[in-house]
Amino acid sequence: MGALRTKMIEDMRLRNFSPRTEQSYVSAMVGLVKHYRRSPDQLTQDEIRSYLLHLKERGLSPSSRNVAISGMKFFYHQILGWNEQKLFLPPRKGSWRLPEVFSPKEVERLLYAHGKLRDRCLLMTAYATGLRVSELVRLKVSDIDSERMMVKVEQGKGRKDRYTILSERLLSELRTYWKQHRSPTWLFPNGKGGPISVNYSQRIYNWAKQKAGIEKGKGIHTLRHCFATHLLEAGVDLVTIKTLLGHNSLQSTQRYLQIRQHKLTSTGSPLDLLRFPD
Repeated sequence: MGALRTKMIEDMRLRNFSPRTEQSYVSAMVGLVKHYRRSPDQLTQDEIRSYLLHLKERGLSPSSRNVAISGMKFFYHQILGWNEQKLFLPPRKGSWRLPEVFSPKEVERLLYAHGKLRDRCLLMTAYATGLRVSELVRLKVSDIDSERMMVKVEQGKGRKDRYTILSERLLSELRTYWKQHRSPTWLFPNGKGGPISVNYSQRIYNWAKQKAGIEKGKGIHTLRHCFATHLLEAGVDLVTIKTLLGHNSLQSTQRYLQIRQHKLTSTGSPLDLLRFPD
């Protein structure tokens, strides 16, 4: 893409897009260019739509295709100045899945499956704070406020700051851990002094899950779902949970109402009301 790629990146940075959005949009355009082996400004609307159909046939999820569509819309509408008549890409309808959640016992098994203190603290922080993994890996030592028992989330999703809760137990574990690494900046540093990567955090989670013998819960994001669900089951109100999670809409938080264990299991089945002959 050359100069067009550079202009696209510059425009995204001027609009203060997050690094992950920037990377996703560029990847969407790179995939399109590699598919046709031509500059994107030489492609027709039919070719672009055919490529999106190709992505579906490859088995790409609706959410991943929506990201690709968003990236292409940004490029063609904002960088090349094409209007809706020249390029119209309707968003794909996404599928709705309830999040998988561990029981408290399963969380215990997961957290203590790791022998390495750093890895256990990483997973424990994910569960105790409800952070997104992108927020988790960029936590700084200075974000842990032991006086107010809060954790600052600096420039989380949507470029917004917020606070979440700090557990007494987590604080104790982090203090023990900090005595070992004493990183001046990042709470979970890599070997080069920068923050640990999202991919490596995911590998830590997968390894612990395998060692704990847990099969459900596809990604480390499961611990964020556990945080919200277990708080809800403990009686914490939805508005508070929404604030801690950093959701823009209460509707995003309300899905946890559908998976509260005690609410579901305390509901009797109509089958149990029937009287069967002896």
